[in-house]
Amino acid sequence: MRTATVPRHPGEGEHGFTLIELMISLGLFALIAVAGLALVDGIIKVQGRTEKRMDRLADLQRAMFVVSSDIDQISRGRVSGGGEKLDFTRAAPGFGGPAVPLQYSVANGNLVRGSGAMVQTVVGGVANVRWRFFDGTAWADRWPTRDEDVERWPRAIAIELQAAGPGGSLGALRRVVTLPDQAEYPKQ
Repeated sequence: MRTATVPRHPGEGEHGFTLIELMISLGLFALIAVAGLALVDGIIKVQGRTEKRMDRLADLQRAMFVVSSDIDQISRGRVSGGGEKLDFTRAAPGFGGPAVPLQYSVANGNLVRGSGAMVQTVVGGVANVRWRFFDGTAWADRWPTRDEDVERWPRAIAIELQAAGPGGSLGALRRVVTLPDQAEYPKQ
């Protein structure tokens, strides 16, 4: 025997969302989207500050490299300095050239490196620079410390640099460079 199938009415057994349910779900989705956008915005701001700080640290690292490199290549001549200034002679940047007198100082918040009339900025945003000199037993704030030290070099030179960075001070940076033994040259 065959059973008769009962036709279904269109839409029977199908359920949809009411307008209230739809409005609540859209509101919840909007809240989640706003929270996600705030999170992404916060991450982008932190990344921007981090990039600025990393760029500043790279600038300071380059500056310390230049200073160390110059002092490492100290040449025949006197070393003098104190406070924000340092004067010395460095070997020529090449083979066989004449030695180059250099002076480091602070001008308009920049650490500058001068050779004759040519002056170049090593790093900007410098609050303070202090050069210190080690004579083998103690650190001094100036060189030469005594009249008999005029022709001598210190055993080491330290630069203490107070640098400002994005969002405030980066603190004090210190680099110590030991000098080679001073060569004995015949009197001319």
